[in-house]
Amino acid sequence: MRVIEENDVDQNLRTQLQYDAQKKSTAAAYILWLFLGGFGVHRFYLGHMASGFGQLALCLLGVVTAGAAWAILGLWWLIDAALIPGMVQKRNLDVLERLQTDPALFA
Repeated sequence: MRVIEENDVDQNLRTQLQYDAQKKSTAAAYILWLFLGGFGVHRFYLGHMASGFGQLALCLLGVVTAGAAWAILGLWWLIDAALIPGMVQKRNLDVLERLQTDPALFA
């Protein structure tokens, strides 16, 4: 039987606190999607920088194309409504995995 040392408990507590500080909220992602989704802000929040810039570019391109790019963006925006829970879960699992492999990364 292994004796739990104080250092193990301290490290587990630190890891839990760091995870809580780094994890993303599904509710926050949906609020960003609803109000600022056309600019890709919800994707930036979840760490999807490339697709966030893609949505931002489509939003700006819509001005030049008399709204044609906005049709594509609108469809993408609707699809994102179904994808947000999975994106949040993947992001939070990635954070947990990084913390478990090297807790000093978030110290």
